[in-house]
Amino acid sequence: MLYSSMAPELYGLCMRYSKDDHEAQDVLQLGFIKVFKSIASFRREGSFEGWVRRIMVNTAVENYHKRKADQSWIDINEIHDIAGDTFEMDTLEVQDLLGLIRELPDGFRIVFNMYAIEGYSHKEIAKLLNISEGTSKSQLSRARALLKRKIKIMENGLYGKNESNISLQDSQTDVNGSLTLASSSLKINNCDGK
Repeated sequence: MLYSSMAPELYGLCMRYSKDDHEAQDVLQLGFIKVFKSIASFRREGSFEGWVRRIMVNTAVENYHKRKADQSWIDINEIHDIAGDTFEMDTLEVQDLLGLIRELPDGFRIVFNMYAIEGYSHKEIAKLLNISEGTSKSQLSRARALLKRKIKIMENGLYGKNESNISLQDSQTDVNGSLTLASSSLKINNCDGK
């Protein structure tokens, strides 16, 4: 009963942290195993759903650590943000945005999800991922810049046509403020990088 009632939503969470569906399914299973093994330790100090969600995020982060050997981090000193123009999200669907998030490089995707969607602070992210706060901030900044670039391309109907030309060097602007898609419950928290 617990699994069937919570799995669909938690699978979405796992998909945001995973490189593909197979990995998301593995993370979901591992997370539920941890939930069932430690359910007696739930102290009823917060919501049960929040407790389970945190276990899933931690499981996704642990899974990421197993793959981390191939990951290269970008130091905050390598970032040069410049103010950007705005873009319209009228035609962007939730699945489109989730797809774009899943296409982010691992480090970008993990930090973006933890900060913008789950609400972790850079200090918490740094501790969980064993990186500096500056690196967390730079990964978030780069993720936002790349997402903004891809969203602009998608909005202009060019997505997939010349996608290989999207580079981080071309994407030095960032998304400020909260993005909420009216047709969904997905909310991206304020991403000002602070």
